[in-house]
Amino acid sequence: MKQTAATRRLGQQLQEKLGYILLFEIADPRLDLITITGVDVAVDRSYARIFVTADPESYDEVMEALGAARGRIRSLLARALDWRVTPELDFRIDRSTDEAERIGRALEQRPQTIDVEKDEEGYPVEPAAEAGDGDLATEAGDAADGR
Repeated sequence: MKQTAATRRLGQQLQEKLGYILLFEIADPRLDLITITGVDVAVDRSYARIFVTADPESYDEVMEALGAARGRIRSLLARALDWRVTPELDFRIDRSTDEAERIGRALEQRPQTIDVEKDEEGYPVEPAAEAGDGDLATEAGDAADGR
């Protein structure tokens, strides 16, 4: 859905009201540990897409509970909002937190070669030679130059 400043404000307002309703007015234990991560509202306020996240093992239960409570939530929203139209609610699972967690685990298990110092072309930099060896190379180069 196309989002404007007005629809973002409406989404924020709807998210706050939904959070209150789910926390205090819906008594389904399957909905105890869900988080509303975002709300997209249509410009005409007739449709709202609500993104929720929960424990990955309980996604099916959460969607079932939200489907069963959809009518009750919508009627409670109609009383809580001062909108002329109460939006049709479309609940969806937000899997972005799962993806972020997967990436975090992958970064923790990175290979040790990542920590090796590299030059500007990406090749490993050889450890610096001892100071005495470097001086010999410089002297040999100077001798070749005729100095």
